[in-house]
Amino acid sequence: MTLSANRYENSIIAQCTPQASGALALIRLSGSSAIEIADNFARVQSGTSLRDAKTHTIHYGWVVDQNGKHIDQVLFLLMHAPRTFTGQDTIEITCHNNPFIIEQIISLAIKFGARMATAGEFTQRAVANEKIDLLQAEAINELIHANTEIGLKQSLAQLEGSFSSWFVSIEKQLVKALALSEASFEFIDEENLEFSAQIKKSLEHVQETIKKLQAQFDQQKQIREGVRIAIIGSVNAGKSSLFNALLGSNRAIVTPIAGTTRDAIEAGLYKNGSYWTLIDTAGLRETKDEIEQQGIERSFKEAESADIILLVVDAARELSAQETEIYTQLLAQHPNKIITIASKADLPQLNNFAQRALKISSTEKVGLKEVEQKIQEKIDALFAHVDSPFLLNKRQFNILASANEKLRTILPLLDDPQFEIISYHLNDLLSDLSQLTGKSISEAGMEAVFREFCVGK
Repeated sequence: MTLSANRYENSIIAQCTPQASGALALIRLSGSSAIEIADNFARVQSGTSLRDAKTHTIHYGWVVDQNGKHIDQVLFLLMHAPRTFTGQDTIEITCHNNPFIIEQIISLAIKFGARMATAGEFTQRAVANEKIDLLQAEAINELIHANTEIGLKQSLAQLEGSFSSWFVSIEKQLVKALALSEASFEFIDEENLEFSAQIKKSLEHVQETIKKLQAQFDQQKQIREGVRIAIIGSVNAGKSSLFNALLGSNRAIVTPIAGTTRDAIEAGLYKNGSYWTLIDTAGLRETKDEIEQQGIERSFKEAESADIILLVVDAARELSAQETEIYTQLLAQHPNKIITIASKADLPQLNNFAQRALKISSTEKVGLKEVEQKIQEKIDALFAHVDSPFLLNKRQFNILASANEKLRTILPLLDDPQFEIISYHLNDLLSDLSQLTGKSISEAGMEAVFREFCVGK
């Protein structure tokens, strides 16, 4: 790894639990002098010092100030390197979750030589000390922020090494191809040795494996971030009423006045192991109001970017020619992600669209379960073809996309091989791919990855 080792020698401290209400908080102190720093303010009930205690033991005691005054009753979890998450000496302090207590403990540690950890620095040290690789480190962040049960399971699998194992299998194929290419220098005059064919077979296998993973990226994004569900329809069709009914709260304003919703309103909820982001959009109609027109244009953009569209039709009135044209256009453009819904089912049904749609009445709570069931069926279909045991993020996707481009460059060279050139390209490809696990990543690249982490990790 090309990271500077010196920057990881000093001891760092941070609160690892969220800054919110709760009974307890956890503070982590890690580094080469972590135990010595903690001994300056730790008073263990047994009377021993932390430096003399056995590793991986828990000690009841107090954090005290410089005058020996008790700040809080705490538990000290003592862990000696290298059997720790960071690979360094670590003290974890469980204290009462009061911000004044937490601030005093952290201030004491800083006074005696620690500094505040930066975002993701504990995990960054774990990577630098080869306790985990970069793919596993990113999985920790994915695990914390998972918005679906599938995302949670796949992040956990990645943390346990599923993506790292996938990379090793790819790396072996490329190393094999490189070895064959370089062996050809010794046997260039042997006509019976099929180096090109063997190299090509390995590279095509790698290419197909990467392509298969790339093809699932959009679905993986839905697993990671949850599903966007746009509620689209003409003015006064009942979109906001449906939005509120699905949420179970009055998030959007509902009035009989056309054009009440002028911009998209978003709200989310966890449902059946997934995170649903519901978007209530402006009503579709011709208007001279500039602000309302911008809202309508945004509605079409939301339909484009949504994973599922709830197309709401006012079943209690005849549609205008313009409405019919818009609805027909949306159905033609997005046939696989639209659920057509006829609102106001408690009133007489007066248009053809309503005959083919799910019937609901948001005010009477009729048909909502059927809508939720249809949404779940769409979600199940979205996730059905994702068979990878890990999730790609944008950084990983870009590295694999670049690798695929390089494979496209290398493969034609095997038709009339110059193995010195092929070996050069294969070495370059292996170097690029090793950025996935952090083997060859630059310090700036590493900083960019961990910038997305919370401080306590």
